[in-house]
Amino acid sequence: MTGSLLVTGGTVVTMAPGREVVTGATIAVVDGRIAAIGPYRPLRESHPGAAELDATGCVVVPGLVNAHQHCTVDPLVRSAIPDDIDAQEAIFGWAVPLHGRVSGDDDELSAALTAAESLTRGVTTVLEAGTVAHPERVAAGLAAAGIRGRVGGWGWDAPGVPHALPAADAVARQEEIVRSLPAEGLVTGWITLVGHDLVSDELFTGAAELAERLGTTMTLHMSPGPGDAESYLSRTGVRPLVHLRDLGVLGPRLLLGHAVWLDDEEVEAVLATRTAVASCPGAYLRLGQGYTRAGRHGELVRRGGRVALGCDSHNAGDAPDVLRAAGLLAGLENDRGTWPLRADEAFALATCSGAEAIGLGGLVGSIEVGKAADLVVLDTHDPAWTPLGDLAKHLVWGEPGHTVRDVLVAGKAVVRDRRITTLDLADLRREAESRAAALLRAAGLEILRRWPVVPASAGTSSSRPLLVSPSDRKDP
Repeated sequence: MTGSLLVTGGTVVTMAPGREVVTGATIAVVDGRIAAIGPYRPLRESHPGAAELDATGCVVVPGLVNAHQHCTVDPLVRSAIPDDIDAQEAIFGWAVPLHGRVSGDDDELSAALTAAESLTRGVTTVLEAGTVAHPERVAAGLAAAGIRGRVGGWGWDAPGVPHALPAADAVARQEEIVRSLPAEGLVTGWITLVGHDLVSDELFTGAAELAERLGTTMTLHMSPGPGDAESYLSRTGVRPLVHLRDLGVLGPRLLLGHAVWLDDEEVEAVLATRTAVASCPGAYLRLGQGYTRAGRHGELVRRGGRVALGCDSHNAGDAPDVLRAAGLLAGLENDRGTWPLRADEAFALATCSGAEAIGLGGLVGSIEVGKAADLVVLDTHDPAWTPLGDLAKHLVWGEPGHTVRDVLVAGKAVVRDRRITTLDLADLRREAESRAAALLRAAGLEILRRWPVVPASAGTSSSRPLLVSPSDRKDP
C-alpha cells in the first residue's frame, strides 16, 4: 500500500474526547493520515505493504502544538539579550537593530534551526508569531525541516516606527504573503499584526476583514504587561480588548498573543467572542511581566475559553519546549490557587485544546482515525519514566522531552532514533555560528557574558593551571 506505515506496540495517549489510553496498540498510517488504531495482527494483514516503526515499550502522544513562536533573529542570538533589562530595552535596544540587519538567508536559517529544535522536543506544529522582513524565506526554512507551520509578516502602521506601512499597504502586504504560500501545504500563511499600540483602527479592522475574506486566521500581540492598557485608556478611554471588541476585531479567527493584563470586562469579551489566547509562561517569567499578579489564563481555561501554549522566542522563554510551557503554566496557576490546573488539563493545552484554539482541531492535536499522523514516540526505557506513574503527570511534571525518540509529521519520519532526518545539523550549526557573529557585528551589539571565559592553560605547556580545586592547590 503506497505511503503506509504501522507504528506498533506502543501505549497510545489518544487525547480523543474520551481521553482513552490504548495499550499495546498499532497505529496504521496511510498517505499521511491515521487510518486505524487497534491490535497488530489484523492491521498487519490489512496493510501488507506497510513499513513498521516499533514503539514497543514506548509512549506515543499527539504531536505538540506551539501557538506562538518567533522564528527569526532570536535563534541566531539565543539567550543573548540580557535578562535584567525591561521589555522595551530588549525590543528597541536589541530586537529592532538586529531585525534591521537581518538577511533572507539569516531568516531561513533561523526558521530551520527553530523547526529542528522543536521537532526534537516533540513539537510538530509551530505558529510563527510574525516576522519582519522575509516571511517567504521563513516558510522555506520550516518546510525544509518538515514541520507543520503558519507564517506571516508583521504589519503595523504607527508613524516613525521602522518597517511601518500605511494601513492599506499593510493589508495588501498581508494578503500577498498569505496568497504566496500553498493553502493546503504543511506550511501555510496567516495574518500577523504586531498589535500593542502600534496599529491603527483602520489596520485592525482591515486585517480582520481580510482574514474573514481569505478564510484564514490572524494573530496580534496585546497586554503582556500593563503598558498596553495604560496606552489605550489614555487614547480611547477603554482598555485594549474592549476597544477591539467594539471594533469587531475579536472573534474565533483571532489568536491573541499573551493577553495577560486583562480586567473583568476584557475576560468576558474574550469568552463571549470565542477569541483564542496563546499563553507563553516561560516568557512572562524570563521577562518579569507580572503573570502572577495579573494573568488569568487558568480562569479562561476553566470557564471554557480557547487557550493554547506558546514559547515566544529564544530570548523570551529561550526554548521551543511545549511540555515545559505546560508545566510552567500549571505551576503558576496552582501556586496562585484561584484557578488551578491539573496536569491532564495542561497537557490538553499542548495538544487537542491547543489545536482547537488555533483552528486546527479537525486536523491535529489527537490520535484519531482521519486526522493527520503527527505522532511523537517517547522512549520509556529512560530513567525518567521508571517506574511509570500516571501518564498525565509524567508528561507535564516530569518534562520528559529529552526522551523523544521518533517524530512523524503527516506520516513522515522527521526524527528517527533522536536524529533529525530532514536537515544536516552539523551544517546548520556551522552556518549559524558564522551568521550569528556577523549579525551581532552589523548591529553593533555584543553579548554580555556573566562569567569570565578563560583558556585551560596559558603560556607554555608547563605553565601552572589557571584553575585548580582547593584540594589540589599547594602553597608555594
